[in-house]
Amino acid sequence: METTATESGPACEIARLPEDLLSESIARTAPRDACRAAAVSPAFRAAADSDAVWACFVPRDLPPLADGQLSPAPPSKKALFMRLSDSPVLLAAGLTSMWLDRETGAKCYMLSARALCVIWGDTPQYWRWIPLTDSSFSEAAELLHVWWLEIRGNIDSKMLSQNSAYAAYIVFKVARGAYGLDSRFAETSVSLGGSESTRQVCLDDLNRGYDESRRGPRPIGRGRIEIPPNVLVPRERADSWLELEMGEFQNAEGEDGEVSIRLMQTSSTVKSGLIVQGIEIRPKKQDR
Repeated sequence: METTATESGPACEIARLPEDLLSESIARTAPRDACRAAAVSPAFRAAADSDAVWACFVPRDLPPLADGQLSPAPPSKKALFMRLSDSPVLLAAGLTSMWLDRETGAKCYMLSARALCVIWGDTPQYWRWIPLTDSSFSEAAELLHVWWLEIRGNIDSKMLSQNSAYAAYIVFKVARGAYGLDSRFAETSVSLGGSESTRQVCLDDLNRGYDESRRGPRPIGRGRIEIPPNVLVPRERADSWLELEMGEFQNAEGEDGEVSIRLMQTSSTVKSGLIVQGIEIRPKKQDR
């Protein structure tokens, strides 16, 4: 006979456990599991939504935020987590944003274009700074005319979550009338400690929509060149920007110093039309 809830007791024996014991057990899982546990029963919901659980998922070492980023203050630890995982918040200097990965609670960051080292970025005939309306940041860097394209960024590994696999992604758009970006594949690298991860990437976005199940070279730029399978191409994000993975790394105990990130394309062809919002560092996940 199926057991049902009555006025004298709950439907399942586990719900008879003290709430603090349930909370302690749920806190050993992950944010996604805690949300699922809240749907089991009223007893589980009370335990899964408690501050005791969500205090374990909100990092204790959050970096200083810009004024007003969490105003009004979230009423609970779960509300704080949801706010930080829903959209990025600016750090105190206003050049970097941060959010939490909703599945794991790992800290994620975006380094704005202003936080990066853009070679010739302060020379008006080579780059210009344009306003943004669809980003946490106020401006992006637009490439006007260079032969030597090089962008570098870095972040202290202590700012990241320990024992987490990360990847870095350049977030950009390609302006109408862009040229030269597909003249040669760009080289990217991400290094931490003694390890380095490299990629070959194509910055042109005209290959979007390519069917990855097809075999053979990938067409790009209306047939101008072909892309080998080992060269990464841009992927469109939900916010309409493009991104390319630049490399990956394992952040163990957060004591390995700075994560160094670089993109370089130095062919003799003039390049124009790349619009850089920044570089994201977020947990590396398997493609689904």
